[in-house]
Amino acid sequence: MTGSPTTAVTADTPATHTPAPGTSTVTEPEVRPVTDDGDHDRFAHYTRRADANRAYVEGTPIRALCGKVWVPSRDPSRYPVCPECTKIRERLRRRAHN
Repeated sequence: MTGSPTTAVTADTPATHTPAPGTSTVTEPEVRPVTDDGDHDRFAHYTRRADANRAYVEGTPIRALCGKVWVPSRDPSRYPVCPECTKIRERLRRRAHN
């Protein structure tokens, strides 16, 4: 263990830091990376079938009706359908029937 240049620190001597007069120590919050692979915000999205097929085969990104861009690689039946995609799809269907 190393200490400041003027203090020798050994296993018997705890390392301490004393701020200079008129200063204080700022402790930053611990930031932990998200490791759950984002399942909490995953949805199945609507997109053109031809685009989805090409993306699965070629591994290229596609754009959903809601605007999300991603490379599909998972079974969409495992996830709920994106509410924004559903709204847009219904509007497009109503427009097509009028």
